[in-house]
Amino acid sequence: MAQTEYATVHLVGAGPGDPDLLTVRAARLIGEAAVIVHDGLVSDEILALADPGAERISVAKQRDRHSLPQDQINALLVRLAQSGRSVVRLKGGDPFIFGRGGEELEACRAAGVPVEVVPGISAAIGSAAQAQLPLTHRDASSAVSFVAGQCKGLADQDWSGLAGKGRTLVIYMGVATAADIADKLIADGVSPATPIAVLENGTRTDMRTLRSLLADLGHLMVREQVKSPALIVVGEVAAYALALDVLAGWSAGAENGAEIIL
Repeated sequence: MAQTEYATVHLVGAGPGDPDLLTVRAARLIGEAAVIVHDGLVSDEILALADPGAERISVAKQRDRHSLPQDQINALLVRLAQSGRSVVRLKGGDPFIFGRGGEELEACRAAGVPVEVVPGISAAIGSAAQAQLPLTHRDASSAVSFVAGQCKGLADQDWSGLAGKGRTLVIYMGVATAADIADKLIADGVSPATPIAVLENGTRTDMRTLRSLLADLGHLMVREQVKSPALIVVGEVAAYALALDVLAGWSAGAENGAEIIL
């Protein structure tokens, strides 16, 4: 088959869940696709925008369990495009922020398959907006870092330059490792009294936003039974979130850890 006969693979960001946050282009491509290869975090409301005759293939990933390994997902996208069918690879958030979109892009390029990337509102941007939590603020933060909480060698990571005064740290996929992350941040010099916010099910109807302090992060996850998908925001801006305070004795104005009660 000549390269000119290959269909285009569209790597489309589905945003954090609310279908109203899709780009116009994303919504159009979803409705036109012959095949939609989607993540588990893509909401039913967004999948409902697909043509009723479109084939839907779930490649949902959960912690320690993938329906398809990444290399097989890559091969699937190439195979579908080579068959001449229009393909939308629908990914939660933005394809290039912890979405492994770069790997899928490389696989398609290597096979001579044309690719288009359609950005989506990332989980961090969408969830923070819903919680009214400014990731940057002239009085509180001039830098933002996005990190993955399930990275290998977590204890070896140097977190000291990522969090602290004037900085915001957003942690994806950190529910299971939250206690270890908090311990490592504190060991690397971040104050235990640093405000944190946990944004669960961002932008969806069942979203929860919880505020506490870094020293309480691990306990909060257990006490509140936080489930994925959830983001952890560490920094002074977390105190701005429209949220439930879940640590007794703490308020947004707590200073120097004096009001931490664990």
